[in-house]
Amino acid sequence: MRTIIFMITLGLYAHATAIVLPDNFQANFTQTITNTKKKVINYSGQVYFSNHKLLKWEFIKPTKKEVCINTKDLTVVDHDLEQVSYYHIKKGFDLIKILKKAKLHSANIYVAQYENIKYTIQVDDKKRLHSFAFFDELDNKVQILFQKVKYGKGNLSHKKMTCPVPKAYDIIRG
Repeated sequence: MRTIIFMITLGLYAHATAIVLPDNFQANFTQTITNTKKKVINYSGQVYFSNHKLLKWEFIKPTKKEVCINTKDLTVVDHDLEQVSYYHIKKGFDLIKILKKAKLHSANIYVAQYENIKYTIQVDDKKRLHSFAFFDELDNKVQILFQKVKYGKGNLSHKKMTCPVPKAYDIIRG
């Protein structure tokens, strides 16, 4: 779950001088998680970032799921399980602090150490996010690759940034 929370909060509070993040962006993503026994699971879908505090992940493969976050709340709509989970985030991931700690390692690669985790951030030639990698608290290697990134100004629509909740789904409050 912390991996999902990391992914979801990836875009929160993002304004660093070295790495450019716009008012909004949309991208396809591939997330690869490799555990200590070298078992790999791949997720893919689309991600939307808006208003410097809203992030939405639409997982398409291997399972259909939507994850929405603002600075305090997390909503997970799992269409395969037909359930919705609501969580209040007590200690949020602070990307701006990570980006502020990021030091140029080589051409387009930055490294940041934050709360005992080392993050590797790769940017394109325009200093826009290309990928993010780290080892989570379970020693899983997590890598998120962004493709077909579209940067924009202003906020994305409220409809695009919310997770619709079907009435028939079970509700879980965490």
